[in-house]
Parts: sequence; C-alpha cells; structure tokens
Amino acid sequence: MNTFKRLLAYAKPYRHYWPSYLSLSILALVFSMVNFALFKPLLVVVFEPESVSTVGILPDFTLSVDYFTQLFQHYLSKIMVNNGTLRGLAFVCIMLIIFTFLSGVIKYLSQRIIVKMRVTIMQRIREDLFRKISALHIGYFSDKRKGDILSSISNDVTEVQNSVANSFHVVFRDPLQVVGFLGALIYMSPRLTIVTLVTLPVSAFIITRITRSLRKGATDTQMFIGRILSQFEEAISGARIIKAFNAQGYVRKAFSSTNESHKMSSKKMFYRQEMASPFSEFMGISIAVAILFFAGFMHLTGRLGMDLPSLMLYIAFYWKVLEPAKSISNTYALIQRGLVSGERIFAILDEPVAIKKSDNPVPIKEFRKEIEFRGVSFKYNNEPVLRDINLTVGKGRMIALVGPSGAGKTTLVDLIPRYYDVTEGSILIDGTDIRDYSPKDLIGLMGIVTQEAILFNDTVYNNITFGLENVKEEDVIAAAKIANAHEFISQMENGYQTNIGDRGGKLSGGQRQRLAIARAVLKNPPILILDEATSALDTESERLVQEALTNLMKNRTSIVIAHRLSTIQHADEIVVLKEGRIVETGTHNDLLQQKGLYSHLCKLQTFE
Repeated sequence: MNTFKRLLAYAKPYRHYWPSYLSLSILALVFSMVNFALFKPLLVVVFEPESVSTVGILPDFTLSVDYFTQLFQHYLSKIMVNNGTLRGLAFVCIMLIIFTFLSGVIKYLSQRIIVKMRVTIMQRIREDLFRKISALHIGYFSDKRKGDILSSISNDVTEVQNSVANSFHVVFRDPLQVVGFLGALIYMSPRLTIVTLVTLPVSAFIITRITRSLRKGATDTQMFIGRILSQFEEAISGARIIKAFNAQGYVRKAFSSTNESHKMSSKKMFYRQEMASPFSEFMGISIAVAILFFAGFMHLTGRLGMDLPSLMLYIAFYWKVLEPAKSISNTYALIQRGLVSGERIFAILDEPVAIKKSDNPVPIKEFRKEIEFRGVSFKYNNEPVLRDINLTVGKGRMIALVGPSGAGKTTLVDLIPRYYDVTEGSILIDGTDIRDYSPKDLIGLMGIVTQEAILFNDTVYNNITFGLENVKEEDVIAAAKIANAHEFISQMENGYQTNIGDRGGKLSGGQRQRLAIARAVLKNPPILILDEATSALDTESERLVQEALTNLMKNRTSIVIAHRLSTIQHADEIVVLKEGRIVETGTHNDLLQQKGLYSHLCKLQTFE
C-alpha cells in the first residue's frame, strides 16, 4: 500500500485530474443508463405498439427517474398517435444514436484526462530516476547490472504509469457504474437484485485469490527482463570481442537460457492473469442463469411484477454491473504488476547517497595552495584498496603516479573529485576537507581526462564544450589545436558539427582521446587529472599532445597517472604505489638511483 501511495503521489496535484474525471464519469454513467433504458421503449414500439394508444398528460417536473421516464413516454406516445408507429420507432432510434454519441464524447474526454495523468507520471518518475542515477556514486554502477537499471527506466515506468492510470478507473468510474446500475436493478426489482448481491462477493473473492499470485510472477518476469537488456547491451558494446573470439555461440546460448526462463515466468503469470477474465465471465453467466430461473419462477407464480421488455432491460442492466466488476478484477491484476515495478523503481530512488553534501557547504572558486592526503585509507566492499596515504601536492607542481596494475592509482585520483569518499583520514584542499566544499565548486576546479575517452553521441563541438555554456567558437578551435585534434576534425564531413556516433564510435581511439583532452583544455582548470591521457595515441600524436599538455600544465597543479614512464620523466615528483601503499617518492633520477620498484619498471620499458 505504501508503494501504491508513493506512485500515486506522482500525479499530484490531484485537482488537475480527479474533479473533472469524476464529473465526466458521472455524466458517462447517466448517458450509459439512458442508452440502455431506451431499449425498453424500442422493444415496446416494435413488439407491443398497441400498448401506446393514448397521449398522457405532460408530467410536472420533479428530479426523479419517474419524471424523465413519463416525459419520454409522453412525447413518444404523441409522435406515435399523430404520426404512426414508424415515426415513433425513428424517434427512439434517433434518441439512442444521440445519447450514444454524447456518451462516446464524454468517454473520450475522460480518457484524455487519464492520458494526461499517465504521461505526467511517466515524465516525473523518469526525471527522478535520471536525477538519482546521475547523483549516485560510481561504485553503485559496478555492483548493479546495467540492464536492470535500463529496465527500470523503460519497462518498469511503463508498468507503473499503466497501473496508476487504471487505478483511477477502480477508484472513480467503475464503482460509480456498479453503484449506479445496481441502484437501477434495486429500483426495478428488489427481490431479483438480492440474488445478485448474494452471489457477487463469492466471485469477487475467488478472482482476488487468483490475482494475488500474480505478484511473485511479475517480480520474476521483471528480473529476467533486466538480464535480457544487460545481455543485449553487452552484445552491442562487446561486438568486436565476441567476433574476435568466435564467441557467438556462447553468448547466444547464455541469452537463450535467460530468454527461456523469461518465457516460462511470463507464461505462468499471464496464465493466471487471463484466468480472471473467463472466470468472471463464467460467474456472470451463472448468476444471470440464476436470475432468469428466479425470474421465471416469480413469473409463473405471478409475483414478478414486470413485463418482458422490463425483464430484458433488467438483464441488460445486470450485464452493465458485471462489466465494471470484471474490469476491477483485471485492473487489480495490472496493479499487482505495477506495484512490483514500483518497488524496483523505489529501490533505485531510495538508494542512500554515499557522497553526501555538507549541510553548510563552503564555496571555493580558486585553488591557492595545495592538495593534501592525510592518513587516507579506502575500502571497496570491505576490501582495502588504499592504505595510509600521506601525500602533498603543491600548487603548480606536476605529480606522477606509477605502479603496477591494481596498485590503486586510479582510485587515489578518483577520491579528489569525490567519486568516492575516503574510508579513513581526509583529503584537504587549501587546508579544508573536500567534504566541506560545495561539490559543484569542487569539481569546477578540475579538468579530468580518463584512461577510457568518455564521449557522447553528439557533435564534435558539443563533446568539446560538454558542461560549459556561452563558449566562443574560436576558443573551441584553439583547444582542439592544443590537443592536436583540429586537423582531423576539419577533414570530417561537417567539421565541428559532425556527429561522432555512440561513444564516439566513428572515431579512432587516438581521435577519441584527443577530443577528451581538448575538452579538458577548454575548461582551463587550475587542477588537471590525467589518467593515462596519451595511452591511445600513436607515437607522433603522443609527442605533439604531450608537448601541448606540458605547456598547459605550466603553473598548474597536475596529477598524472602513467604506465608509459617516458611521459613523466620531468615530473616534479613521482609517487610509486604498490598494493595500495606509497612505497617510493622522488624525481625520476632519484628513484633510478634507489634501484627500487620504479627502477625495475623503467628497465621493463625502452626510453628514447
């Protein structure tokens, strides 16, 4: 119930929906009842025209069913007496068409309200999901399947918007129809209606028992959908590797297994869901037969109190009671599926924010002095990654981080922009713990080029200016020239307005990396973090870009991660890490003389 309330809250303010929807539902009920009520005079005109032989007096106005019935009978009698039976039949048919048209218009208007509510719910949930996902710490995406997240954004949101929209039918329209037509049944024959009231709760109870089992089936189905989306995403992003290792059969087999599990789970769920409809129809027919039997018994004993047209109208009204009752049972099944999807959505929205903002963040617009790691340790899933790191990075200095793979180099620099927070100790910028700074201001101090060039399915221009506003074109071109990217950009079909495809797939690895460098150059930050920034470049491009980066890093604070040690020989300080600890520090020449780990790594590489 709490999940349903939270989902329904996305439709707030309710005044935009329920008053007009309720009003239209009442009007739709009235017109629907009138439509069915018109079948009685239609039958009378066709089969018993002799019963309409005189024109009664015009009834006095009262707000009652009898008044409108007598009023219609008065005009019908007048037409038939003065113009014949055929004109009377035409009058009834025209009135039936008019009221049917009006009923259709009202239903359309009510559905417009539901559509507006559905798309609003969809928009608000997806915005909240996107806002939450963009705010979550990096580690969250390492622990979760990408497919599960994508499934929540697509399938789960669709299930939710459908279930919440259908709940409006259950709350407003369907109960009104049940009450309205049931009231008409009681008005027409209280005795017959007692039979209906006794049997309806029995069928409702059984249908509820059937639909309750849908919840587990929906949970399993949505889980398998997440796996299927993950496998599709991996097949697309890993297409080169799959083909390179002839692994098509392996991935197809894995997908087929998941797809088969999804099929079986869906089949069981849909079997139960579809059972509710025929069962409610069976119960409806059974109750109708019971009513007909009881009506026949009362007619034979002379206690029925209604003619054949009235009995047929009674049966028609009874079916209009069953229709919303059946709709309620089917909607309940959909709502169960929607609640499962809602729980998956709220599992993301309720994920605690690991990187918390300070209650009173300190603004910082300028980097003045130093970055200090003071007794920093970091654990990921209770596994130690960094241990007791003490390091000071002075303003304007270039610090290089080297070490074997898995030593913790990337994790160390990820702590500076607070992709993660330290487990122990603290990181200070200009003497203030970075956790006390405004996150936006903190990131604003840094330009970051990662080992994998992260680009977006957009133009070259927009990838370089990513996150910046009011950028001059000449500044973009200047940044591209510094990154040795202007030449290949100019040769592209539309120059800087060329779309580079998903993840920059239309570019080579070196070109992608140079665009990422141009993006960092354009930001012109006081602190540069370069994680293997030149690793994807050919020798000539590396030389040109390294020269540009060297010029860029003058009078700036730069932290460079490098496996290719030839690129960091002139660093002010080289920090060597092993198994999460700092084992050596010094200049290139100092570390060579120590003949430690750094010297060993140098011997494994050839210097020019």
